[in-house]
Order: sequence, then C-alpha cells, then structure tokens
Amino acid sequence: MARSPADSSRPAVAAGPGRPRSTTRRELALVAMRLFERQGYATVTVDEVAAAAGVSRRTFFRYFPNKASVVWLDFDSEVAQIRRLLAATPAGTAMFPAIREAVLGANRYRPEDLPELRLRMRLIGTAPELQALAVRHYGAWEAAITEFAADRLGADPDGLAARALGAATLAVCRAAYEIWAEHADAPLSRYLARALRELESGWAADGSDDG
Repeated sequence: MARSPADSSRPAVAAGPGRPRSTTRRELALVAMRLFERQGYATVTVDEVAAAAGVSRRTFFRYFPNKASVVWLDFDSEVAQIRRLLAATPAGTAMFPAIREAVLGANRYRPEDLPELRLRMRLIGTAPELQALAVRHYGAWEAAITEFAADRLGADPDGLAARALGAATLAVCRAAYEIWAEHADAPLSRYLARALRELESGWAADGSDDG
C-alpha cells in the first residue's frame, strides 16, 4: 500500500545554464519511478534521476533520504495516517468497522494519482531490492492494526489474537491491492472494503476473540 498525495511545494533549483527551473517532490518521484521501470531499479543511480529531472543531487536528497524512499516514503505516510484515524475512532465503534474505515480513509486517492500508485505497486512487486525492504515497511503497517486490536480485545499485543488479526488484515489488504493493480476494473476502495468484510466475516464465524 503506497500513498501518492500531491506535493505543491516548489523550491527553485538550478538546472544548468539559463533560468532556474522548479520541481516538486511528486514530479521528482515520477521521473525516478519511470526510470526505475524502464531501466531497472538496481541500475538507476541518484545522479541519473537528478539529471533526468533537471535538478541537483542536493535537491534530490532534500526530498528523499535515499533511492528506495522514492517508492516507500508515501507508504510510511499511510501507516501514520492509519494510526491517526484509529486513535480518533470513537470508543463505541466496533473493532472491525473501525479498522475498515481507517484503512479506507488512508487510501483515498484522486483519479489522477492512480497511475502513479499502480507504478509504485509494480515496482514493489518486481524489484528484489525493494521487496527486501518490505518486512520493515509492512511490519509497521501490521503493528498499527495489531496494537489497536489488542487494545479493543483487551489482549496482549504479543498474543495470538492481536497478532493474527494484524497479520490477517495486512494480508487481505495486500491481496486487494495486487488484484486492483492487475485489473483496475473497480475502485481500490471497493477491493479493500470487500477484503476487509470477508476477513470480518471469517473472524466472527471462527469466534476468535481470546488473547
């Protein structure tokens, strides 16, 4: 899951002789990801990304701490948004609807952002170097759900129920994302909502409410 908000900040940067041009974080990310897709993530350097975008190496690092963060940084923003939405959930809201609304709320995209989102998903799914980083990033996403579930269940966050729910929620959402990216025949929110309802239905049928 990788979020793609527009970034309207535009610091002026030098792009060789002539009038300085400006760029945005999103524009720089798009240039980088298109290069990654065409030439292979492992072979593209930061210097090549900066040159293709017409910015300096220093400007690249003003926006991104490293090359991988071009693809993963917005995913981490999604995790933070899920945590904020879960924390703001009214006490009377049932656990599964609260999780569903938080996940859907953190995955709202404008139509013009969807091609970029699919590109991110393709890169994460095909570049071994990015997949190697998935454990940390997906682990943070899973932990947000696990901790919320533990609180609602009155369970140990390291216990079976909370950890199983966190892992299962991540798994069904990843499946929804992957199928959506492959087919793009319905809104992402529809895939996510259906996956989460299926999980809720199965969890309720199993009666797994112990910690």
